[in-house]
Amino acid sequence: MQALLGLARGIDRVSGFVGRFVMWLIFIAVIVSAGNAIVRKAVNWSSNSLLELQWYLFGAAFMGAAAYTLQQNEHIRIDIFYGSRSRRTQHWIDLFGHVLFTLPFVALMAWMLVPYAWQAFRIGQISNNAGGLLIWPARAMLAAGFILLIAQVLSEIVKKIAVMRGLIEDPHPFVSAHEAAELEGEQLARSVAEAGDGR
Repeated sequence: MQALLGLARGIDRVSGFVGRFVMWLIFIAVIVSAGNAIVRKAVNWSSNSLLELQWYLFGAAFMGAAAYTLQQNEHIRIDIFYGSRSRRTQHWIDLFGHVLFTLPFVALMAWMLVPYAWQAFRIGQISNNAGGLLIWPARAMLAAGFILLIAQVLSEIVKKIAVMRGLIEDPHPFVSAHEAAELEGEQLARSVAEAGDGR
């Protein structure tokens, strides 16, 4: 199990690095978008390649951050049922969700996207839009994002089993909205008390 946990930590580091790196792609996309708008208004010129570059950058940021989002436990979940369960039950829900739903879906997507990207690369496929970009980088980003997501799901499964067996601390202890409000109230009361003592 320790070897698997070591592998999971390595996957987490890669997901974290990629997730933090692709944040900059949003900034670049904003610059490209603003520059395209300024040039279009100033000299009445625009290019489909600039528009497509914005889509590529946003897509790369979205797919690159997917594994990092899962690793940080920031993915969307429906808390109506989940939030009212014990933490042990939540672990079981997460584990079954990863094994039965997330992993098969992301594996299927990667399996379909790898040949899809390779075909576009092999024939040098270009966008149908005039002055458009090559297609294969966009498809390759999709495939790479899902491959990284497969690795992160496997990491989450390993960590979840380790937490349930008491081998590691829970990296994301769940706090319900009620508990969060109580903690915030306690913090506020302490702050007021400390401010009163300081006078």
